[in-house]
Amino acid sequence: MKKILDYVLSSIYLIHFGLTLLVFHIFQVIAFHVFGKKAHKVVVDYLNFTLTFGLYLTGARITLRNLSDIPDNRTIIFVANHQSTFDVPAIYWFLRKYHPRFVSKIELAKGVPSISYNLRKSGAALIDRKDGKQAIAEIARLGKLIHEEKSSVIIFPEGTRTASGIMKPFVPGGVATLLKRAPDALIVPVAINGTGAFNPKGIFPLRSFSNLSWTALPGIEPAGRKAEEILAEAQEAIRKAIS
Repeated sequence: MKKILDYVLSSIYLIHFGLTLLVFHIFQVIAFHVFGKKAHKVVVDYLNFTLTFGLYLTGARITLRNLSDIPDNRTIIFVANHQSTFDVPAIYWFLRKYHPRFVSKIELAKGVPSISYNLRKSGAALIDRKDGKQAIAEIARLGKLIHEEKSSVIIFPEGTRTASGIMKPFVPGGVATLLKRAPDALIVPVAINGTGAFNPKGIFPLRSFSNLSWTALPGIEPAGRKAEEILAEAQEAIRKAIS
């Protein structure tokens, strides 16, 4: 019976997911070209709201917790573990107040309705993982931008998804580059739990009635510390939160 529910509820959610991407792609284009960047940001916020809370269609339990006193007028580098494609909408919606941008692989900049458009228009760092110089330059550009704006970035230092929930070592290069351009940034770990088990075999079928959580943990001051040390502390905090 549970497997049947998985297939039925997955089908309903994925139809919702696809239609949401198509409809909000049109809304984004109109908002950006007619009303400007602020209107585009509002549309993106509600795109991610719709994708996130649409997960209730699978019977999922969604928990968004903030255990960190995140300042409003400071650059923030959100450092998260990465279990699934479904990590992204909720972490964006959860942290929307801080105008987050992503460090993302360049392949996502084309071909995906809504998502590709937002990545291109929002100022995200679109990195070519086969071209180290290009990747560093993109991340440095984003670091300078968030420093000037006092906004934020979301980065997944594992570099890829780990559905098992067992984290790969955090690679310090991206965070180190961001800190060079935004040395006053606060590092805030975000623990994501349950999304890997939610779609262990790819996008279909999803596991219905999953417990999914996103938790912002206490911030880490980076002053006078190496990126490797900061990330080791962040990863340990995340590990404890999801264990």
